[in-house]
Amino acid sequence: MPAYHSIFLQDTDVRLIANFPLSPLRTRTRGPAYTLPPLPPHSDPSLSPDPDNESYDPLDEILSLYRANTLFRNFEIKGPADRLLIYGILCVGELLGRVPKALINAALEHFAIPGDAGFPLNQAFEAPRDRQDAETLRQYV
Repeated sequence: MPAYHSIFLQDTDVRLIANFPLSPLRTRTRGPAYTLPPLPPHSDPSLSPDPDNESYDPLDEILSLYRANTLFRNFEIKGPADRLLIYGILCVGELLGRVPKALINAALEHFAIPGDAGFPLNQAFEAPRDRQDAETLRQYV
């Protein structure tokens, strides 16, 4: 089974810098790329649009093909859009690799427990009876 290639390969009028395409993006941030129209107001922003939608951009494609294309060792590059797809998949993999470290660091930080001034639900919980109970609760949480 071959790897999935970018559907943006047919876009030949895209500006290239260092063989990297500056493909249109659906964004509100100014930059060198052409801005695609936003999704319709009734659509769910957490879902990627259909590839036939005019708002479908390379980031949507990278996220939708990430899982399938990471399984392939070899990938035939058919054009600049494939290079963007490979680069995006590598970036997503790198970011996902950093998540466990961030979660461990967040878990090791001091955080509020019932009875502490910064605990947001003090009205719903009782404070620990003593310091030992507080330390036991902190270890548990």
